Amino acid sequence: MPLATITGANGMVTAPHHLAADAGLGVLRDGGNAVEAAVTVAATLAVVYPHMTGIGGDGFWLISEPDGEVRAVHGCGAAAAKADLSLYTGLDAVPTRGPLAANTVAGTISGWAAVLEQTGGTLPLDRLLRDAIDHAEAGVAVTTGGAAIAAAKGDELRRQPGAYAAIFEPEGRPLRAGDRLRQPLLAETLRSLSANGLDDFYRGELASRIAADLAALGSPVGLDDLANHRATRPAPLTVSIDGARLYNSAPPTQGIASLLILALFDRIAATDGDGFDHIHGLIEATKQAFLWRDRHCGDPGFMTDEPQALLDDAAALDALAARIDPTRALAWPQPPQWGDTCWFGAADAEGRVVSAIQSTYFELGSGLVLPDTGITWQNRGSSFRLAESGWNALRPGRQPFHTLNPALARFDDGRTMAYGTMGGEGQPQTQAALFTRYARYGSDLQAAINAPRWLLGRTWGEQSTTLKIEDGLPDGLYAALAVAGHDIERVGPLTAMMGHAGAIVRHAHGRLEGATDPRSDGGVAAW
Repeated sequence: MPLATITGANGMVTAPHHLAADAGLGVLRDGGNAVEAAVTVAATLAVVYPHMTGIGGDGFWLISEPDGEVRAVHGCGAAAAKADLSLYTGLDAVPTRGPLAANTVAGTISGWAAVLEQTGGTLPLDRLLRDAIDHAEAGVAVTTGGAAIAAAKGDELRRQPGAYAAIFEPEGRPLRAGDRLRQPLLAETLRSLSANGLDDFYRGELASRIAADLAALGSPVGLDDLANHRATRPAPLTVSIDGARLYNSAPPTQGIASLLILALFDRIAATDGDGFDHIHGLIEATKQAFLWRDRHCGDPGFMTDEPQALLDDAAALDALAARIDPTRALAWPQPPQWGDTCWFGAADAEGRVVSAIQSTYFELGSGLVLPDTGITWQNRGSSFRLAESGWNALRPGRQPFHTLNPALARFDDGRTMAYGTMGGEGQPQTQAALFTRYARYGSDLQAAINAPRWLLGRTWGEQSTTLKIEDGLPDGLYAALAVAGHDIERVGPLTAMMGHAGAIVRHAHGRLEGATDPRSDGGVAAW
């Protein structure tokens, strides 16, 4: 377990795999900025952590510039033109695996292009993708977590059309921890992007190969869908709390929920970190935030309520906070949101701080691994509802609801903090635990991540809707939460169920602090 916060002065990267953190730091040492380093991290994670992310998924970025401006980029793909209700006749829901699950454009690469164009830099694309290409070609050791997912999900993944078995089960069995995962097709795809530019993914020779692969496998995503895709640059959502201004991503993400939890908790009296008032208050603020999110949040083109207007309305936030009973739990559950993701962060000597997250949604997405390019395609569109109208209803060109949400905070004393986690519906909850421990209760950054966490609602592959909580919190707290009406499920010591969190803090005078999650295979690289 990481025992201490890492410090640095010239640059820092944190990522849920140490090879990705090292790759990002190498870019900083070569004169790149934090955005360039983060793109390198993103590309490397797509290779070394393929069960959690890949270039066939979506990504969201927040960038705090040296002048204090916070910018957002959404690399979020929409449903294909052919992805209408008629395609799913006879089905009750969009499948979670297979060709019909691969019904949206992958926006990750467009996000890389947009942040590089927006921020600029000095390093060529072949330098930024070099480590990812090398790891894909030479191979990397499979992590314990990756091996566990390969074993648990192998039966459903190897049945899908495409190259899954050839790449991820080359010996006819799931790869085990320590086995070498080689992805030569993906290496060649990244090399093509390096040579021809990132736009090649959508409007070049590579796009034609991708579209041909998808068509052969039965996906509705076509060449025109790729060509019509663009990353977007919406204004980030923001809210002020005591001592800081918080930022997160706008819809179709659940960034509103992450901000609401902290804005509501800011209005609650809770003096002791990891005491009953702290934990109970965050859980109940989570419920209020999720209720608003699930009623209103989705593709911004179909929303009727404006999330920034809510965050700007102090009276409305006061009213939501007043619904929280300080001693009793609100009856639960609500329908959960799923997903696996990778959050990562970077900071440079110029004062730029990046918070980014990308995902293929489920572990290895739709299970479609394109046989010509080695790309694993996401199943984010499996979250669409097969309904004529309403929240997250499937429509061609519509963006699906996203659990992905990177977080940033700018403190009144000049600190800037990038933080986030993987974990689907657990992301806002982990963000809240990490942030409040550090910002409100003065915890060391690494200790704030190491400490036991909780997850309200279902998680991957389980149907229980309990309050899952790790061991190690103060004696008597578990009983007190149960007496208050929380349906407690003790899940033992630190578990990846609680996400893979990370954080970087840049102080006003330039000192950097970074932390990574002992629940992951992560690392912090600094100089």
